[in-house]
Amino acid sequence: MMVAAMLSMKGIERYYEMSSETVKALDGINLEIEEGERVLLLGPSGSGKTTLLNCIAALDNPTAGEYSFNGNEVPRGHAEKMTSFRRDNIGYVFQFYNLLQDLTALENILLIQELSGGRDGGRARELLRLVGLEGEVDRFPAEMSGGQQQRVAIARSLAKAPKLLLGDELTGNLDSKTTAMVMEVLVKACESENITTVMVTHDESLSKYATRVVRLDSGIVTSDEKMDL
Repeated sequence: MMVAAMLSMKGIERYYEMSSETVKALDGINLEIEEGERVLLLGPSGSGKTTLLNCIAALDNPTAGEYSFNGNEVPRGHAEKMTSFRRDNIGYVFQFYNLLQDLTALENILLIQELSGGRDGGRARELLRLVGLEGEVDRFPAEMSGGQQQRVAIARSLAKAPKLLLGDELTGNLDSKTTAMVMEVLVKACESENITTVMVTHDESLSKYATRVVRLDSGIVTSDEKMDL
């Protein structure tokens, strides 16, 4: 019996009207992602990878095409339903961490738990342990390195138990050593929590952390490769 993909996109287009021309950010994307995959979206600036990620997250509305998640059509054009979809299914890790500066590492995670339906201090501490920060629970973001802040951001994104974790250039501000540490933590955490991951980057070196690499250019998929781990 064939199992349906977690995420299925067919003929996804995203066009923008710019003065006298139409810009095709996405030009007929077909993409299926299975549960448990770690997918890297690779491409140069302007290739459409961030636009695709925003469509996956229901932060942006495709101009045309079909998008389903776990067999259900993803809402579009309805802000409240799109927000509910993101809240129930999507975790997001950003390039600039987006931690609240007046809250400790633990408090940043507790806040997300509260917004998602319930605080659980034990679970919050476990997530910090999972990303190697069990000794930093009471430190504020300004007291941490960039790599530590990004690991807190990963733990925070896991606090809502997302089915799909999205990352947008999440190592863009980190040096190569810290990047390796953060990516190893991310892979371990997602495997432990059974979370599917899609990450956008222009950094070819991150391919080794993915189970699959999808390359984009000019709004189309130019290659889709399974990785040997």
